[in-house]
Amino acid sequence: MTGGLLRRMSSLRKYIDIGANLTDDMYQGVYHGSKKHEPDLDVVLNRAWSGSLDKMIITGGSLEDSKKAIDMSRSDARLFSTVGCHPTRCKDFVENPENYLNGLRSLISENKDKVVAIGECGLDYERLHFCEKDVQLKFFEYQLQLSREFNLPLFLHCRAAADDLVDILSRNQDKVVGGVVHSFDGSEEALQKILALGLYIGINGCSLRTKENLDVASKIPTDRLMIETDCPWCEVKSTHPGYGHVVTKFVTAKKEKYNPGSDSQVKGRNEPVNIVQVLEILAAIRKENPDELAAAIYDNTNRVFFPK
Repeated sequence: MTGGLLRRMSSLRKYIDIGANLTDDMYQGVYHGSKKHEPDLDVVLNRAWSGSLDKMIITGGSLEDSKKAIDMSRSDARLFSTVGCHPTRCKDFVENPENYLNGLRSLISENKDKVVAIGECGLDYERLHFCEKDVQLKFFEYQLQLSREFNLPLFLHCRAAADDLVDILSRNQDKVVGGVVHSFDGSEEALQKILALGLYIGINGCSLRTKENLDVASKIPTDRLMIETDCPWCEVKSTHPGYGHVVTKFVTAKKEKYNPGSDSQVKGRNEPVNIVQVLEILAAIRKENPDELAAAIYDNTNRVFFPK
């Protein structure tokens, strides 16, 4: 097969980024409260659309974040949103749980054309300093009722908490309408337990940081696989063991010297267009044709989040 034909085939790929934190201040040029460059979200989005992104799901991590995500999704027919409360933000529920849940419920009810999942919700035992375990457990389970109520899948977060996540989901199967554990970096044992619940697995750069990660990712059934960037975080780094499989590389510039009018990206800030690198690593470690794998992942994602 000629290089030209390969390039034409690759150009036919379509990607859906299931986890894009586009409301983050970094896309407004602000890093840790300090402005480093002009806002460039429009540039980032144009780069993504030119790089074969077909749709993007903007992550909502709280009531406030979900409102911002929905508002942003209204700017383009290809943008969508989740609505939910991230485990590290679950203290937001404590003062008046019913009122907070009703706030999420109202957002979904009023924006059914844009909201495609409940989340980001789940458990994070690596960051208990933001929200203690018992609060996370209580309000993760509390949010699950929204899945069945609105017939929406879950966009799940799981860090060092697979057993408890699986336990809660197993006890609430009547409330759950499918979903995906995004940014998965767990063990093969955790993978098998999650798959047994009928859930999908989302892979990004943070899912591919170690050789064990690569081994586990190679064992995800093709019909349960999705990809994402989790931008502006979770980039594929040159220190990662799968980086040698990356074919598509981008010019970067330090944020202080970055010019939004250039073709470069901000060094260390992930973008949706970089989803191609996740695909390239997965295709290599799984010994699959990248175009065929991209097509399968695209179909999986549409089946869960954009059913006809």
